[in-house]
Amino acid sequence: MERPTVAVTMGDPAGVGAEVVVEAYPALCDAATPLVVGDADVLRAAVDICDSDLTVEPVDSPSAADADPGTIPVLDLDNVDADALTYGEVREDYGAASLEYVERAIELATDGAVDAIATAPINKQATRCAGSTYAGHTGMLADYTDTDEYAMMLVEGLADAADGSVGADLIVTHVSTHVPLTEACNKVCRGRVRTTIDVTHEGLRDLGIDDPTIAVAGLNPHASDGGILGIAEGSEIEPAVDDARADGLDVVGPESPDTVFAQAAGGAYDCVVAMYHDQGHIPIKMLGFASDDAVSGVNVTAGLPIVRTSVDHGTAFDIAGEGCASEASMVDAVELAARIARNRAARDDAPAPEGSPAPDAGSD
Repeated sequence: MERPTVAVTMGDPAGVGAEVVVEAYPALCDAATPLVVGDADVLRAAVDICDSDLTVEPVDSPSAADADPGTIPVLDLDNVDADALTYGEVREDYGAASLEYVERAIELATDGAVDAIATAPINKQATRCAGSTYAGHTGMLADYTDTDEYAMMLVEGLADAADGSVGADLIVTHVSTHVPLTEACNKVCRGRVRTTIDVTHEGLRDLGIDDPTIAVAGLNPHASDGGILGIAEGSEIEPAVDDARADGLDVVGPESPDTVFAQAAGGAYDCVVAMYHDQGHIPIKMLGFASDDAVSGVNVTAGLPIVRTSVDHGTAFDIAGEGCASEASMVDAVELAARIARNRAARDDAPAPEGSPAPDAGSD
């Protein structure tokens, strides 16, 4: 798979999604054949806002996209009145439009028409106004692909490692994400922690890290100091880690949350499993938002049967329509989506290990 086709959803029309797609597009063609799923007129407005000389070309199918760095192919759903577009505004019709882009991209990926999806940001308030019950992309993707075991993986500082795998300053997955903190604490149970470890391991293999090392953070301060500051570490997290180690995974924990992320960023581990949203997001965004000039980082939904990445920032309503949003995260998201698609294809094409049973010729 030399040049995977990546469906890039445009995100909320009132946000910066269309602008970052326009700014990123020529660079996207270096790694993939991008196909924007969105609204052609909104993209044309973004071309004007960004003072770009790109051409927007509606196409009927992914096969019509050809990675021309001067022309953006768009599967035009034509569901936004671009002449009346109001940037930075939460609206039901904008939320509905952004959901339609994601739904169409999922259909394309599950049908095999595209090799991966990379998503621009949606606005949760707008999608709720449109009737969605999902807290974001992740739950929607899991439901639409009938996936029970999945995890949000954040990759910061994307780079090529010497062995050809994906290098990164820090990679984090999460036991829970968009739930209240009290609920997040209740979700720290042995089974869920173990599932997240397993999904993390497979997600890292998607990145080309064949034998990953994983650290599991504790829930409580100092990973409970041997039970003095809480019981979740001893009753739930440590047994899950022991189970994973017994099955041959290279995993340690529970580790103190106030030091383990720095250790991973220093190269001690390939990834940290965080117990809840902010525990994992804060160190990632401390790194990714360190520069005023660019916002980096990629969100990967590990565990899905399709490849999905996303920018690691929101709709940025406060600067939407100004042409100043950074495209760095979108470039990384598409590059990583293409990399994962190639890695999965290579694993699927690899010969079975010696001694593996032959397929049953009489089965369906």
